[in-house]
Amino acid sequence: MNPYLPREAEIVSRHEESATTFSLGLRLTDGQPYRFAPGQFNMLYLYGCGEVPISIVGDDPVAGTLSHTIRAVGRVTQGLQQLAVGDRIGLRGPYGRGWPMAAAEGRNLIVVTGGLGCAPSVSIIHHVLDNRARYGHLSILQGVKHADDLIWREQYDAWAALPDVTVGLAADVASPGWHGHVGLVTALFDQVTLQPEQTLAMLCGPEIMMRAAAEQLHARGVAADDIYLSMERNMQCAVGHCGHCQHGGRFVCRDGPVFAWPEVRALLGVRGF
Repeated sequence: MNPYLPREAEIVSRHEESATTFSLGLRLTDGQPYRFAPGQFNMLYLYGCGEVPISIVGDDPVAGTLSHTIRAVGRVTQGLQQLAVGDRIGLRGPYGRGWPMAAAEGRNLIVVTGGLGCAPSVSIIHHVLDNRARYGHLSILQGVKHADDLIWREQYDAWAALPDVTVGLAADVASPGWHGHVGLVTALFDQVTLQPEQTLAMLCGPEIMMRAAAEQLHARGVAADDIYLSMERNMQCAVGHCGHCQHGGRFVCRDGPVFAWPEVRALLGVRGF
């Protein structure tokens, strides 16, 4: 497949997750196979408007569909929000380096996310649950600014009911009926029984959150090389040519978006990078 040319995809399902967040189920119209690794992303193209990088939430190989959850924050994403089932868009991908699922086999996983950082991490959860015998205990910790920002509440409840899975939710600001922690998501580390030498951590969300989480997990004994972060930058070409997503000497679209913490630690949180 030509990495510069989008393939046509039909919208086969859509769901409003919140006032500003929605999910699209897509099916490629060319009938060609599509495979991706957890943590990779696609470039979604709205005809006559432009394209944006969107993480792949999951797929259904039997139905031949894949799903993306999108926050409407700009021209392209707001345009995508107006589309309906049956409309068609362009798709390039998958791109980037995903989560180290092979290295995680036989180990406990702690997945820490903030805001819509939950979207890139859902592919981790699906992969672990689809291959349950290969992985140890799974801890899912999700933080949001306001309790009303939390999407997929029923999904979190379903995951929490599974054996060998821990789910913790945190909100900076609570709302009536909120039963999770009030405060930072990193406070949930006290509710997780860590076996540092057996644990691999995967973080996704605002950089200030990922930096704090990585530092706290490392202080609790998790090796720096066992902490991975999914970085977010202005990715316009997805193939390392345009330079918009450069992070030091690396390109997030090509060398990431998933990095081991030591690869980005020095520049994480530095203004301008």
